Amino acid sequence: MNEERLPADRQPTLRVVPMPLDTNSAGDIFGGWIMAQADIAGSVAASRRARGRIVTVAVNAFQFRKPVFVNDLVSFYAEVVRVGRSSITVDVVVYAERIRHREEWVTECVKVTEATLTYVAIDDERRPREVPSQGD
Repeated sequence: MNEERLPADRQPTLRVVPMPLDTNSAGDIFGGWIMAQADIAGSVAASRRARGRIVTVAVNAFQFRKPVFVNDLVSFYAEVVRVGRSSITVDVVVYAERIRHREEWVTECVKVTEATLTYVAIDDERRPREVPSQGD
């Protein structure tokens, strides 16, 4: 089996365990649930970089590679990959750790989703504002 590994040099931005109410009609975790969690993870990275409020303006790419199941431990890794005047682009990579053999408690790790989202920094009046430079 070609098992993935969680990034050893990074902490996940978000970790969550999906529940039965998060499933689609086939019993897998609903893609919209994964998209919402990826947006939350991406917004954490973007708001930290913006040092303030941001809004999601685009989902540039979203690829579902493998299904997510109830009781998987789902880890979202978000990384800022581009900063414009007011925009911030974030890559989010999602892994699921799942139990392979319940009696032995062996887990497997699989990359389930990759996404790229763009956010815009906004002010108190919800107008775009400039993203501070790293040194500010």
